[in-house]
Amino acid sequence: MDVSFLEPVFAAPGPYATVCADVTHTTENADTQLELRVRALTEQLGEQGAPETVVEAVRSRLLEGNEGGEAGTLKGRAVIVAADGSVVLDEVLADSPARETAEWAAHPDLLPVLRQLAGRVPHAVVVADRVGADITVAGLAGQPAEERAVEGDTFHMRKVKVGGWAHNTYMHTAENQWEENAGKVADEIDSFNRRLPLRFVLLAGDVRARQILGDAAHASWSDLVVSIEEGGRAAGADREPVQRRAAELLAEHEARDIADAVEKVQSAGAHGLAVTGTTAVVEALRKGQVETLVITDEQDGDATLLVGGGPLELGVKQQDMDALGVHGEVAPAGPALLEAAVASAAGVLVVPKAALPGDEPVAAILRYTDASTDAGN
Repeated sequence: MDVSFLEPVFAAPGPYATVCADVTHTTENADTQLELRVRALTEQLGEQGAPETVVEAVRSRLLEGNEGGEAGTLKGRAVIVAADGSVVLDEVLADSPARETAEWAAHPDLLPVLRQLAGRVPHAVVVADRVGADITVAGLAGQPAEERAVEGDTFHMRKVKVGGWAHNTYMHTAENQWEENAGKVADEIDSFNRRLPLRFVLLAGDVRARQILGDAAHASWSDLVVSIEEGGRAAGADREPVQRRAAELLAEHEARDIADAVEKVQSAGAHGLAVTGTTAVVEALRKGQVETLVITDEQDGDATLLVGGGPLELGVKQQDMDALGVHGEVAPAGPALLEAAVASAAGVLVVPKAALPGDEPVAAILRYTDASTDAGN
């Protein structure tokens, strides 16, 4: 995962309020329910010592996100507010958080946010009919989803039963129009795919429209298409089966990414291109070697590191800081590792605690190896 979108968080003054909230908007009294949930979360922040400017920033941001929102458009939201009241992160979560959290602390509590972010797997959801399609594209984390409606020509859209010589003409005219409309949709999907690229394209809607669009799919993404029979473009059509299938595909791709990363850590480690364990990862971060930081979703709350004047002045013990010639302040290990990853333009992958070998809390896939790295493995 590209975590460059976290740069504004670490550039802002701490302490920070970190909130993961359920903002589901699916019932008639959703606004009232949301206000009650937000009140409970902001009260927690106040009890922890957050100033009123911070509490009010959290409150207003969570409430404004669903003003006039269509039912079901949002489920979970993560908001981080710095000490000066500025909102430095506002992200949609993949689903309602299993547990709502509100923390006021010297360092942002980013792991719960990263493991629940929407957009970790770029993909498109396409609901098609014979006129066009509604396309929703979730890009990378930190980027909002894009929605596009593609409308073709409706002239001669319906095949009509007429007699004589004109019958085949009408039939072919309608079919040609459907194919032309599908071509416009395919071009739009291809444009998204060139920019991201996409990992899967979920195709729902009218059965004939899906068939024609499947035939019109560009070679670069035709193998990514997953088709389902449920869902439609008509007003009032139930999109819930489409959303459910998209969530299933996301989970499958994320599980595959985790398995691939763990396998890469194990195989690359034999060649000095991966390290496991806090000490080895900290050293690699200091030297800018880390390509991808692999960190477990449950970190020891008591684990700490020493951090100097910059995020890459990092150490496990005082001797490390002495060698750097800097004074180190104690910081929670998780946030310190994440800030170092952001500062060194490394990617981050959050994995289940049991995924890494030896019950280690962190590993890293490296950009390059050197003598010290080989010796450490």
